[in-house]
This record gives sequence, structure tokens and C-alpha cells, in this order.
Amino acid sequence: MVRLATASLVGTAIEFFDFFVYGTAAALVLGPLFFPTFSPLAGTLAAFGTFAIGFVARPLGSVLFGHVGDRYGRRPVLFASLLLTGCATVAVGCVPTYETIGIAAPLLLLTLRFLQGLGLGGEWGGAVLLTAEHAPANRRALWASFPQIGPAVGFLLANGVMLALTAGLSDADFRSWGWRVPFCAAGVLAAAGLLLRSSLAETPQFEELSASGRRANAPLTEIVRDHWRLVLLTAGALAVGYAVFYTVSTWALAYGTERLGVSSTVMLTCVMAAVAVKGAATPFVALLADRWGRRPLCLAGCGASALWMFPMVALLHTAEPLLMFLGFLGSLLAFITMFAVIAAYLPELYEPRVRCTGAAVGYNLAGVLGGALTPIVATTLSDGGSGPPWGVAAYLTVVALISLGCFALLPETLPAPSELAEAAPA
Repeated sequence: MVRLATASLVGTAIEFFDFFVYGTAAALVLGPLFFPTFSPLAGTLAAFGTFAIGFVARPLGSVLFGHVGDRYGRRPVLFASLLLTGCATVAVGCVPTYETIGIAAPLLLLTLRFLQGLGLGGEWGGAVLLTAEHAPANRRALWASFPQIGPAVGFLLANGVMLALTAGLSDADFRSWGWRVPFCAAGVLAAAGLLLRSSLAETPQFEELSASGRRANAPLTEIVRDHWRLVLLTAGALAVGYAVFYTVSTWALAYGTERLGVSSTVMLTCVMAAVAVKGAATPFVALLADRWGRRPLCLAGCGASALWMFPMVALLHTAEPLLMFLGFLGSLLAFITMFAVIAAYLPELYEPRVRCTGAAVGYNLAGVLGGALTPIVATTLSDGGSGPPWGVAAYLTVVALISLGCFALLPETLPAPSELAEAAPA
């Protein structure tokens, strides 16, 4: 389990490094480089538009790779998704700017961002099922939470590189070539991840399905026909997590640097510190889910999100590093109270024959609802006025309440006491 969990964590860390480095670049530099004819606000919105394309592609990736995972195994998904995302990310680092090739520059950016999202849409389902389907029932949430640490590690890597570059280079050098460095480094990380995953075994549950001839012939058809309500509920339930995370990690960077005049180094440091604490808390929250159940923690995380959004915006608007950090930290602790749990919760909600497709589609559709539009909506709501952007807080609170209602309609999936007793060590 340690080897499997490590491989899943490293893989998701690499793929989310690829995904997050784009979001940071969109907040800091892509607008003027690829949309120079736009106003500063319109350029930022356009850059966040290319950011959103990755989320739109993720459900399509979950359908494509989910079919592979349910028909041919979880293991092949891990290789194909990592390879696709890594190649697309390296290519982003090589795209000439608008000044060099004109309108072709943003079009290439859109295409590569779409391919990034396609690969990431498959990664989560494969990585989570690899650990969840190997794990003992009494520690399933704990082991399945390791892939959920990967996004925090990927975010810290991506923004650590960006922080070093913005601190060590002049603004002109960073805009000229420095921003490309983390994209090109993604190729080395992807190669390392593929090597680490080369010796992983297929999951016992898929091998059992394969041996008994009960694999789904058309997983998506079964999901649409028999589980559409569950997919919509899980997507709505998880939307708040995406909205909160990308408000902190993407919109807040742009708002802090452009509107509040805080240096990008300070903003990145505040966000990174909060993400580091969030990542460290993940396995401890998962242990609580193994003890008390999945649904109670998800409801608690949604409730905390609804209560914290107005304080978070107020703390951000102070432009004081410590207060901004506290605002971000409260938001991300509420977020991880839900997202440390869902790596076990979502697979348990779906039957094994369509689990890879169902869990991944629900998870990534939530990304469209909560992650794709949030930076754009928040940027629009925060435009104009000198006071705190209360419209952003109101928007996030409404999303949290909708997600709370969706979680309330989902069942508990904590394994029965008899199953837990069988899994416990003698």
C-alpha cells in the first residue's frame, strides 16, 4: 500500500503541477503576452478563459479514460493520462507569443490547455481507484487520500518555481522567457512519473470483474441510463471545493497583485503557506472519515465554507500578509474537510463495473461548475469600487449552500461493521 499510495501521489502531483502552473501564469503574465490588444481587465479575463478550457476538457477526459479504466483496467489510464498532460504542458512552454505569430498564439494556447485538461480528467479516476481498490476497508479513506495530497504538492512545486523566478528575475526577463521554465520542466517530471508507475499491479476488483466477464461494455451508457442522478448530485456537491480552491489559488493572485498592489512574491508566499498546511492535514481528516463516516465530514466542510467566505474576502482586502494567509488557510481547511474524503466516498458510491467512469465524470463535471468559471466570475464581480469585493463572497456562499444541499441528498458509504471487522488485523 505504501508503494501504491506513493506512486499515486507522485503522479497526481506531477499532473497537477502541469495544471496549476498554467493557472499561476494566467494570473501573472499570460494576458499581456497572448492578448496584448485587450485592456488589462479584458486580458486577464481572456487568460482565465483559456484557463477555463482545461476544466471543460476534464469531463471529456474522464469519459475517454473512464472507458479505458472500466474496460481494460485502471493501470493503463495512469500511463496514458500522464503522458498526454506532460506533453501538452511542455508544448505550452514553447508557444510563441502574440507579438511573434499573432492570433495563432492564443489559439495554440487554447488547444494545448484543452489537451492538458483531457489528460487530467483521466488521471484522478485512475490514481484514486488504484489506491481505493487495493486498500483494506477499515483504512480506505486514509490510503485513498494520498492522491488528494498530490494537488497540494503539485501546487507548491508549480508556485515554488514561479516564486523563485519572479524573485530572481527582472520583470522583463520573467515576461520574456522566465515564465516558460516550469512548463519545460514538466517533461522531466512526467518521465520520472512514468518510470515510477511502470511496476504497478492492476487492482483486485478489476481483475475479479475481468475474470468473471462482468466488465461494462459501454460504461458511459450505463452511467447515463442508471446513475445520472448520482452524477449530477456528486458534481453539485463537489462544486464548492473547486470554487473555493481556485478563488484562493488563482483569482486571489490576480486580485492581490493588480488591485491591491501586493507583490506577486508576497501573494504566492501567502497562498503556498496555506496550501502546505492543507496538504499536511489531508491524511488526518481522512482518518476521521474512516472513524466517523464520509458524509458528516463533507457536510461540515460545506457548512464551514459557507460561513467563511465573507471573512476570507475581508482578510484578503486588508493586503496584510498574515491576515491574507489566515483567510486563505480557513478556506482551504474547509475545502480539505470535504476533498480528503471524496477519494474514498466517490468510488464507494458507484458499482465497480462503471466506477472509473462514474466517479471521474462526477468529479470533473464539478470542476466545470465550480472551477472553470470562478476566476472569471470573481474577476468580473470584483471590478470597480474601492471596498472589499463582497460580490465574490456572496457568490461563493451561494455555491457552498447548493453543494451542502447536494451532499445532504447523498447516502453514507462507510463500510458496514462486519466488513470493517474482516479487514481489521488479527
